Amino acid sequence: MGMIATLTLVFIVLKCLDLIAWSWVWVFCPVWLAVLVAAVLFLLILVEGRIKTGKW
Repeated sequence: MGMIATLTLVFIVLKCLDLIAWSWVWVFCPVWLAVLVAAVLFLLILVEGRIKTGKW
């Protein structure tokens, strides 16, 4: 299990046990941040490739 999955699981357990009073949005924050980082990296690679091939 990766760091993001472990952190998300810990946050879910803490939320279900009422040890943190965070919104569910913040509980799942590690997941959507990882998706956001992956999307930004994908777009950067895509733009770099288009610039190198001269199609931009």
